Amino acid sequence: MTVTGSRKGNAVQTMRWTDAGLELLDQRRLPDDVVYVACTTAAEVAAAIRDMVVRGAPAIGCAAAFGFALEARRGGDLEPAVAVLAASRPTAVNLFWALERMRKAHDPQAEAVAIYEADLAANHALGAHGAALIPEGARIMTHCNAGALATAGYGTALGVVRSAHEAGKRVSVIANETRPYLQGARLTVWEMLEEGIPVTLEADAAAGHLMSRGEVDLVLVGADRIAANGDVANKIGTYTLAVLAQRHGLPFYVAAPRTTFDLALPDGTTIPIEERSADEVTGFRNLRWAPRGVAVRNPAFDVTPADLISAIVCELGVIARPDRKQIAALLG
Repeated sequence: MTVTGSRKGNAVQTMRWTDAGLELLDQRRLPDDVVYVACTTAAEVAAAIRDMVVRGAPAIGCAAAFGFALEARRGGDLEPAVAVLAASRPTAVNLFWALERMRKAHDPQAEAVAIYEADLAANHALGAHGAALIPEGARIMTHCNAGALATAGYGTALGVVRSAHEAGKRVSVIANETRPYLQGARLTVWEMLEEGIPVTLEADAAAGHLMSRGEVDLVLVGADRIAANGDVANKIGTYTLAVLAQRHGLPFYVAAPRTTFDLALPDGTTIPIEERSADEVTGFRNLRWAPRGVAVRNPAFDVTPADLISAIVCELGVIARPDRKQIAALLG
């Protein structure tokens, strides 16, 4: 079942928790249609996560918490619910963090709401910390979508942009298309237009060219998992941008809540990388451009080493030149 809403005049709302269940904004349909998918079971939430109805590490964590709460509301067996939700996507650590927290909850519905509200508060806090790093007039290149659509609201990387914009700084965004799923072209650009923040769309392959011409001031991205030493897993193509930024002497910033840190993993080599369907590379929606029978690789994420990262911003503060010691000190 779907619930259709009006685009105009509404703030970006990734998910809605109601007496009837969880409603998820169908990000596969953006920017053309604003449609909500209704979920009433953990299995339906897991399918929505797997099929990219909802995406972005913090949003996935929140959705999984609500999926657990739905199963608790139904009086179902919670361990199978945890298993199906955990299997939906492997890279975003927020998913597993949320499920572990829900397992310990005495009131699952209240706990899911608390997780959602905590993520929203964290995004506003990290946005304020990150805005201090953004100079007046900055032309900010970003990759994938780390905005309200990827979180409970406001956003991580785009939350920093929003905070700088709200502080009166004249900033603009250069959004990479983010192939093959086009989250930048479809989602980031849509969010920025909705917010009235100047945005320019570019092909991923043009990033180095624009940097070489002095048309980029910094790179700002989100994250799906951050290892104990500061290595960062994010949407495929992020590592390339970090290398290009270093080559051109540009700051490379990562914005993510503390729930994205996985201190149990020593470094990025141990982060699981999801490999998605070949269909996402050979075509898009109902259009196919690659010949049938071709071999395809479609890793959804890559890992950027900590030594390429200028700073990681979270709700607790800014970690400049992140390493194991600084991360442990800030996160406690």
